[in-house]
Amino acid sequence: MSRLPDPPRYAVLVVENDPVIRAEAMDLAIEAGFKAYGARDAERAIRALERHDEIRICFTDVDMPGSCDGVRLAAAVRERWPPVEFIIVSSQAKATPDEMPARSVAFSKPYDPTEILHALGNFGRRIQA
Repeated sequence: MSRLPDPPRYAVLVVENDPVIRAEAMDLAIEAGFKAYGARDAERAIRALERHDEIRICFTDVDMPGSCDGVRLAAAVRERWPPVEFIIVSSQAKATPDEMPARSVAFSKPYDPTEILHALGNFGRRIQA
């Protein structure tokens, strides 16, 4: 009898308003060994973080509809959930180093999925340590 792999202990929250890109990023998180949750804007992201204490990585687009962009979302998350790491992506707006939260990486869209998998793996090793 083969043993099923252990279920993931930690999760990635993907905050992206485009449903196709959100689904693809969630697939990458799952491929990297995490559970994955999705939110289309910052307000839904906060609600997900309030419900799921296993979220340790927030993968967010800078450009989002609503009252809060990805950089402001990262600052709010850092204040309430200090252990959360960040992957920040953008096709237009660029965050300056001063705007980037600690323990974050940034990628331009379109990003290379292998680079995202590498970043998720690095975060995963740091979380597990």
